[in-house]
Amino acid sequence: MIEVPQSAIDLAKRFEVFRRVPKTDPGRAYPYICPAGFWTIGFGHLCDAQHPPITEDEAEAYLARDLSTALAATLRYCPVLASEPEGRLAAIVDFTFNLGGGRLQTSTLRRRVNQRDWAAAATELRRWVYGGGRVLPGLVTRREAEATCLLRAA
Repeated sequence: MIEVPQSAIDLAKRFEVFRRVPKTDPGRAYPYICPAGFWTIGFGHLCDAQHPPITEDEAEAYLARDLSTALAATLRYCPVLASEPEGRLAAIVDFTFNLGGGRLQTSTLRRRVNQRDWAAAATELRRWVYGGGRVLPGLVTRREAEATCLLRAA
């Protein structure tokens, strides 16, 4: 069985920062609304507004489960990635973690990956920068990092 690549964990943590409330409870994260408008906690784990605060260890456990789910969806929809370099797998796992398996399943990105057309896949990644109907600078940066991972393996 393929494990979540460390580079996928690193990508997710780079863009999903554990948000503490330093003055009132420095060791815990509380739910917040992400730039795309979803309630989130820890390292990008979707939740509801009433989710209790969590420690960084709990956030790590959520992240591990969420990335395992993203890995399974990624390999289900892009089986060619099982035999590609880790960077390519990590890029698409991070995309799937961020946007969900359904978005990957119905995307042109999926088709380009399965065709092993890495330049076209990188172009497709760079199109997924909208949240709440507007371009989000954080998503532009994230997609560029994913595209770099995808192409660097070439």
